[in-house]
Amino acid sequence: MEQSVERLFTQQILSKAASRFQTDATHAKNLNGFENYVYEVYKNGKPYVLRLTHSSHRTKSEVESELIWINDLHSRGINVSLVNQSVNGNLVEVIEAEDTYFYACLFNKAPGASVKLDDPVFDIPLFEKWGEITGELHTVAKDFDTKQIDRPHWYEDDLIELGKYLSEEDQQIVEGNRELVEQIRRLPDHKEVYGLIHSDIHMGNFFFYEGELHLFDFDDTMYFHYISDIAITLYYMTLWKNRELPLEERSREGEVFLKAFLTGYANTSAIDQEWIEKLPMFLKMRDYTLYGVFHKQVDLENASEREGTLVKSLRERLVNNEPIVELDYAKIFCEVIQEV
Repeated sequence: MEQSVERLFTQQILSKAASRFQTDATHAKNLNGFENYVYEVYKNGKPYVLRLTHSSHRTKSEVESELIWINDLHSRGINVSLVNQSVNGNLVEVIEAEDTYFYACLFNKAPGASVKLDDPVFDIPLFEKWGEITGELHTVAKDFDTKQIDRPHWYEDDLIELGKYLSEEDQQIVEGNRELVEQIRRLPDHKEVYGLIHSDIHMGNFFFYEGELHLFDFDDTMYFHYISDIAITLYYMTLWKNRELPLEERSREGEVFLKAFLTGYANTSAIDQEWIEKLPMFLKMRDYTLYGVFHKQVDLENASEREGTLVKSLRERLVNNEPIVELDYAKIFCEVIQEV
């Protein structure tokens, strides 16, 4: 969290936000959100998730749009956490903080728990379920009326121009990012391939319960190509579990994951080979974006050893034009289609 925002956030603001939803923040548990303040709070002994978003991060309209989208998904039977109304009948409550605001909202807490990388359940059946819920989101998005939804297109993101956050020694990365952005902007963007996406479906953003995934944290929801959601799952699976392995081994593990994920995805949404073959572009885009996030959000001079090592590996991969995985995407697609 940026220091200017940290200064504004107080226990009083947290308590005021909790009271707007008739919840008790006395023993609120900090869930350690990265770009928002996220707490577990209670109401009649039942846990909920209270989130506060600073106005420097999102507008009120953007937050409301995210919540409308989530509740629509919930109404269609997709496993996402319902957004609750406040005592005033609002999905979003505005809490003043000097001349800025925090936007508060309250979610049902998802059932189940996160899955650890070394958990036996972290295997092919889970990967297929991961693909299924991603496909469900994309199928619904293709028919969703977005007239009331105020969310940014991917190219409007603050991090799309890395020159604002990187030094002169990273000019090669700045230029590489610009070239890739232009390549992606030239791709088709009709409703069958482009629409509202979650944009952060990694294993930290779902719980597993009785054989099903329950998805949350739609803060990064944007308009982008659906293939980006698939790229992000493969990217973070590789980054978190296999980033210390050499490229050949990362790729071997990535192929197992992607094949299972796409098998599940194809059960709930249409899938096309030409877009699967575009995955390398979107994987590289995530490398650039994550590198920018660290330079914007983290004091790298005082970063932890883990953060420093990760940023260094990102830079080396970008400078050397090394992919996070190197796969035969056409082969994987054909194998998936034959099995579905």
